[in-house]
Amino acid sequence: MALASNPWQSLWGKLPAPLQNRYYLTLLVFFFLLIFLDRHSMWTQWRLFRAQRRLESDKSFYQAKIKEAKDEAEDFDLTKEKFAREHYFMKQRDEDVYIIEPDPLRQSK
Repeated sequence: MALASNPWQSLWGKLPAPLQNRYYLTLLVFFFLLIFLDRHSMWTQWRLFRAQRRLESDKSFYQAKIKEAKDEAEDFDLTKEKFAREHYFMKQRDEDVYIIEPDPLRQSK
């Protein structure tokens, strides 16, 4: 039993016909490098696309929060007096303020 002079010769013969052509094989290796191993590979592009979508959704979320904060600020400008009276117990000169605290025993029911 004689050994083949080149061990790759037996593997080369088992490849399908298009892969036995060295140009097709070179293209296949080239596309493999581009898709999986390159700095700008398809995997990297997919991760960047997902990150972009996530950032765009975060942007819309924060824009909605900014709009809510602006609406609250406008509302606060209209009701400064009410806010000061409720939270800081401020009063006008001719008023008396009575603070009524709820009974903690009655709230437990």
